[in-house]
Amino acid sequence: MKIGILTIGNELMNGRIADTNSAFIARAMNLQGWPVETMMSVGDDFEIIADRLRYLLSFTDAVICTGGLGPTVDDITTAAVARAFDRQLIPDEKVLAYLKDIFTRFNLRWTENNAKQALFPEGAEVIPNPVGTAAGFALPVGEKLVMVIPGVPSEMRRMVPEGVISVLRRRFPQAVLQTVKQTIKTFGLGEAMVDQRLADVDFDALGVNVGFYPVFPENHLVLIARADSQEQAQKKIQKAVDQVTARLSDCIFSYGEETLEEKIAAAMTEKKLTIAVAESCTGGLIADRLTDVSGSSVYFERGLVTYSNEAKIQLLGVPADILEKHGAVSEETARAMAEGVRKLAGTNLGLSSTGIAGPTGGTKEKPVGTVYIALTDGEKTVCRHYAYRWDRRRNKLISSEAALMMLRNYLQETPS
Repeated sequence: MKIGILTIGNELMNGRIADTNSAFIARAMNLQGWPVETMMSVGDDFEIIADRLRYLLSFTDAVICTGGLGPTVDDITTAAVARAFDRQLIPDEKVLAYLKDIFTRFNLRWTENNAKQALFPEGAEVIPNPVGTAAGFALPVGEKLVMVIPGVPSEMRRMVPEGVISVLRRRFPQAVLQTVKQTIKTFGLGEAMVDQRLADVDFDALGVNVGFYPVFPENHLVLIARADSQEQAQKKIQKAVDQVTARLSDCIFSYGEETLEEKIAAAMTEKKLTIAVAESCTGGLIADRLTDVSGSSVYFERGLVTYSNEAKIQLLGVPADILEKHGAVSEETARAMAEGVRKLAGTNLGLSSTGIAGPTGGTKEKPVGTVYIALTDGEKTVCRHYAYRWDRRRNKLISSEAALMMLRNYLQETPS
């Protein structure tokens, strides 16, 4: 089954609002195994809406439209659909009663233009709106289908899985396949390098679709398999996962939707470890991310932002001669910071960051993007040097990710 998407509204065409609905619907359709052929946006114009609808329906099986279902004069989508396919607008008494009941219960003043939301093209099936007043509808056009739902994202996001997909499955039972999706999250390799490492994997032969989704500073792979049964689809996915793992095991941190922070939280809790963090260039971002998970107080003891040399000396006990000899941005300082914060907090682990986020502050010997991350458990201190090339915000974000990855790798290698 082929899908078309048509988003409607002058606010989309003048750039006042970004079209996020198309992306959400496209993801939902592809997870069902229904490819989206075309996505289009149009303004609130009768003739243009009707023309684009007929065009999209000429090479797709179903068109999903959003927007223009409200009570105001510029909400013309229902009337435009009726005009496009020569249908009369018929009032739905149940929807009208539902609307009036909402106005009564919330002590709202009823005006007759609200009754417009109870008009539907002849032959349409109403799609209920669980979070708003504007119901959607599905209109059969020969063997094809036009579906219209509100453009308000919060309403659209409820109606797609709860209404649109169920109607499509019922109308096109032959297109229903069991779908299995697997997300694999990586860090440490660019998108091009990930693709290169997987170049010899024949995903088509495995019956699996693969998508690459950069989510800076991570790269996510999404594998989708479809088959007549859930078991068959799962077998396809597992074969693909095995091949991806064989090539990317050194940079994979999650199979599924779990974040890096959540993976660390689970491991820290399971191993009954505690941690303290001392940050310079990341400005508290590592601590912020470690405490993003509910229950982080079990393992996170404290975080210090020691930006100045004085703070490093006074709070962490970094020897002044290390700072004088090697500078604040150095392996020696990073090690001393990690060891100092661990000793101060009395935790199992100490983690530190120091670097030059930019855009100023770099030198020939230590250019912008120079970062040192250190982790200690009291017996051994490990430090890594990184050279990044991004703007200030991205340098801070990728440095925090590198620190969390270092911690995650330590936890993975440490027995419970």
